[in-house]
Amino acid sequence: MTAGPTTDPRAAAPGTATPPKRRNTELALLGFAVVITLVAQAIVDLTVTGSLTAELATFGLWFTALWAVAHLVVRRWAPYADPLLLPSVALLVGLGLSFIHRLDLAAQQAGSSVSREDAPIQLVWATLGMVLFVGVLLVLRDHRLLSRFAYTLALVGLVLLAIPAVLPSSLSEVNGAKIWIRVAGFSIQPGEFAKICLTVFFAAYLVDKRDVLALASRRVMGLELPRGRDLGPVLVAWMLSILVLVFERDLGSSLLLFGIFVVMLYVATERASWLLIGLGLFAAGALVAYQIFGHVQQRVDSWLDPFAYYDGSGFQVAQALFGLGTGGLFGAGLGGGRPDQVPVAKSDFIAAAVGEELGLFGLVAVIIVYLVLVERGLRTSLICRDAFGKLLAAGLAFAIAWQVFVVLGGVTGLLPLTGLTTPFLAYGGSSLVANFVLVALLVRISDAARRPAAPTGPPKPALGDAPTEVVQT
Repeated sequence: MTAGPTTDPRAAAPGTATPPKRRNTELALLGFAVVITLVAQAIVDLTVTGSLTAELATFGLWFTALWAVAHLVVRRWAPYADPLLLPSVALLVGLGLSFIHRLDLAAQQAGSSVSREDAPIQLVWATLGMVLFVGVLLVLRDHRLLSRFAYTLALVGLVLLAIPAVLPSSLSEVNGAKIWIRVAGFSIQPGEFAKICLTVFFAAYLVDKRDVLALASRRVMGLELPRGRDLGPVLVAWMLSILVLVFERDLGSSLLLFGIFVVMLYVATERASWLLIGLGLFAAGALVAYQIFGHVQQRVDSWLDPFAYYDGSGFQVAQALFGLGTGGLFGAGLGGGRPDQVPVAKSDFIAAAVGEELGLFGLVAVIIVYLVLVERGLRTSLICRDAFGKLLAAGLAFAIAWQVFVVLGGVTGLLPLTGLTTPFLAYGGSSLVANFVLVALLVRISDAARRPAAPTGPPKPALGDAPTEVVQT
């Protein structure tokens, strides 16, 4: 006797793509990202050196293998994850490697005394980040487990933030900011990992306290203001950000952490008053810091008029603006500009290199890739079934968006320089590895959010096998 058809509890919900379709879409987009990266590398080699280098084949195989492994891991252990997350990251990482390689060639042509090439090192960092990406997906099968370790992660995040502040300047300070740990030629920026730890803590804390924080005591000018006793968490987060600003001279991390917390608080409570309170607190703290600390005054003054400080602190921003102006709408072409004229173009100012050689259209295209990545993270937050996952996905997505906005604001003169790096695009091992972990968490939450809910009762038998039932009316 042939059994009738049965209902698969893992089948996709009506109107949604099944896991094979999702993964096939992801594979096609990953292939597109790899092709774009290899074409960009080839154009750089042909334009700058006049021939293709032998390293291009090695790079192509290595880069392709990285994303093939990532795709297979996601296909096996997170089959319902959003198919746009991984390709967006692959394209950003690939473009970043292409521009770092282009700047390496420019340094060689200029006769730089530094013989080390940074593009291969960045590829090694990407490989390490991919190892952690795979490790997170294999070890963390349920994102809700992180909420059990929220306070432990908060302690880890605070320690990571505090270490550079207590170290001697010779081991922690670069360009006036004490945000590094440098030992025996090895350097790491612990604040990138602290960002993730504290975001997990914020999500767990706000899920527990959101009912209390959502209470309003009175209305002022149409806004429902919270009770005074409930301002404690915001004040603690504000004090933490100010301490980072004061002791580490790091405006970027201070702005990033406080912004993440305030936005997550708004998402948890749906009260716009928290945004205004957070903005007012940070503005007051920044104003006091400007009056007291010389390094903050220097950053702000060079931001307001970089050309007045062209021979000093404003040189970086001025050169970046010259490069963006030279690029115009369509750019000078890969290998056709002089992005190496901007100091530390590989890390802090890689967006200026993109704008000079790909033009305004190319830079906007890169921003759109970031928007796709952030939008998919926020969409994951909307459809996630548990409150902790909703807040965590929203916080992680906003962290990427906020960091990109702050970095691009500094490069274009919209905001003061912060020292943050452009996620996935810029040179820097700490940032790249930490952001791979961030994306792994988004993939895990996305898989849980899109996975059909398990049936609550026993599966219904097929129609041919169902017993006869008498229905009385």
